[in-house]
Amino acid sequence: MLLDYTNLYVRFGLGRAFDPAHPGWREYVAGLRGPGHDDDWTYRFYLTRADRPAGPPAVMRAGCFWYSRLDDGRLRLHFQNAETDGRSPLDAEHLDRRRADLAALFDHVKRTWDRPPRVVGASWLYNLPVYRRLFPPAYLATARVVGRRFRSMPLWGQFLDRRGEIRERTQREFVGRLGRQSSLDGLDHCFPLQVLSLEASATEFHDFYRI
Repeated sequence: MLLDYTNLYVRFGLGRAFDPAHPGWREYVAGLRGPGHDDDWTYRFYLTRADRPAGPPAVMRAGCFWYSRLDDGRLRLHFQNAETDGRSPLDAEHLDRRRADLAALFDHVKRTWDRPPRVVGASWLYNLPVYRRLFPPAYLATARVVGRRFRSMPLWGQFLDRRGEIRERTQREFVGRLGRQSSLDGLDHCFPLQVLSLEASATEFHDFYRI
């Protein structure tokens, strides 16, 4: 259940402060402990809040990519599977489509922002060659490992496949490493893939996609 509870706050629309006194969280926990609780309680509770925003508001969406605007004026890239054919959004046959998504997104940035913003991203996906090839080399060159991101999907997303089901091999690797730890100090190293953080000017994207 570690994977599920780490992300309930975001998915249930409870914000990102992870406040244990949040009324919505207390309602959920009470349901877990209440009489007649069954394995469907989490799903039923989710359905009552499914229409509430789970993350920062999207400024613009293009296929599998979207971006939000951070308080400091930077642009934050996000990725979500929007394919409907049941295949991976990062299949070789879909790479041109993903590049077109990003080109459309940064065309919007060029037309609507007063000046090119700084673009930031953070995800385990940046470890994957098939994902990395979508981005400008100057952006990829800034990649650095960010530890202790234990509350967010940029880390935990590696355990889910495109259908939202657990990747059993990744789970077994994590659990095996976790079992060999004697303290929390090495928890970061239990994850097969680390979160990589990147940042570059939007001009690098404009040049790369020839906008």
